Amino acid sequence: MRIADLPKYELQQEEMKEVDSIINHYKDKKGVLIPLLLEIQKKVGFLPIYVQKKVAKDLNIAQKEVYGVVTFYSYFSMIPKGKYNIRVCMGTACFVKGGKKIIEKIGKELKISPGQTTEDRKYSLQMNRCVGACGIAPVIIINEKVYKTVDPDKVIDIIYNLE
Repeated sequence: MRIADLPKYELQQEEMKEVDSIINHYKDKKGVLIPLLLEIQKKVGFLPIYVQKKVAKDLNIAQKEVYGVVTFYSYFSMIPKGKYNIRVCMGTACFVKGGKKIIEKIGKELKISPGQTTEDRKYSLQMNRCVGACGIAPVIIINEKVYKTVDPDKVIDIIYNLE
């Protein structure tokens, strides 16, 4: 996805104050970029370009360095995630045991593709590389909870019973 194609989301004033506070906490320390970005994303949910620019400026590093880290590590996101971040393992064991069907079922039901978030920001859908749970495949992870041996025909029940 090109930067110009990213959806435009603005953080609230209170969220920007939190970003400033996090940056100030790390500002004069070395080797802090990844922990700083993780903490910002944990607080505000994503790392939009203007936040990356602010981090680069305040840490006195190149913006491309920040952008490079954000785009290299799959944990980081430049678009907001839903309240429920659904990650479907697509490692070999999960794929063979129905990972693709799970992605298709969820996508069809929520009317989103992997990498997207529903308009109400309730659900996000992601495909993940192997999550190291091959013995309990296929696996989905919703927020931090792992669901094992997921039946593609029952995955929608899991999603709608989250609350």
